Amino acid sequence: MNERINLSRLESRLEDLSYPVTRDDAAEELSDVTVQMADGEANLGALVSEVGGGAFTSPSDLYEDLQNTMPVEAIGEPGQSDGDA
Repeated sequence: MNERINLSRLESRLEDLSYPVTRDDAAEELSDVTVQMADGEANLGALVSEVGGGAFTSPSDLYEDLQNTMPVEAIGEPGQSDGDA
């Protein structure tokens, strides 16, 4: 069964895993999840397999590593800023 989630639900979806969890186990458990991003989609298991950590102690630990792995297109238009004008 393939599951599709919006990027905004990513962190809550990671809470469904049992922690601590290894990168390989998390990638396998999330291999059927597709994340809808601002500009396309990606397989969550594949993204997890690309993170640098070997194991994660909490959902926020894994989420932070995923934020560093996500393509810039995941969160919006390249070059856009939500900062001051």
